[in-house]
Amino acid sequence: MKYDILIIGGGAAGLQCALVLGSAIKQPYAADKKIGIIIHQKASHLNSALLNNVLGIPPGTEGGVILESGKKQLSDLYPHVDQIENEKVLNISGTEGNFTITSNKRNYQAVEIVIATGYAKPFGIKGLENLEIPHRRSVAEKDRIELKNSDHLSAPGLWVAGTLAGWRSQFAIAAGSGAQVATDILTKWNNGKHAKVHDKIAE
Repeated sequence: MKYDILIIGGGAAGLQCALVLGSAIKQPYAADKKIGIIIHQKASHLNSALLNNVLGIPPGTEGGVILESGKKQLSDLYPHVDQIENEKVLNISGTEGNFTITSNKRNYQAVEIVIATGYAKPFGIKGLENLEIPHRRSVAEKDRIELKNSDHLSAPGLWVAGTLAGWRSQFAIAAGSGAQVATDILTKWNNGKHAKVHDKIAE
């Protein structure tokens, strides 16, 4: 199986990216796209988060609850998005149109990929060492990293989202970064015509 887009990382950025991409299923330019997300949440900083300052989320909500509810929201609303759990990506090789993603269990093929795994060291995914740089928006003592990118794009077909794209470790920022990447991908699928997906209350 070859994915049109394979998201690596199941935290705020990765799940939000998957939700936006999944929601475009009724659009002609996205209807036949194969989307997957490799969800490895053990290292997510959300596991220790208490969310009090996020619009729309009840104060006191624990990050671990968001990780679980996000997966359920994705499967309930957009079951066509493949959720791949209990696997960890070890290596990425190839170029746009023919990426190979190697996990601890199997290989995957993808036209494009989104990496949203967080900014902690060691990074742990081989093949991208030449893109690693010190994180520009965290204190130096924490020794965080980001992947070099221009507007979330590290190389043709290789997107990066969330803290790994150089954004601050704030839930709303990471989720917004994932949504931005998703709409950029949708725009690409739509032959460059700006695309976004909104649901509206029926009148």
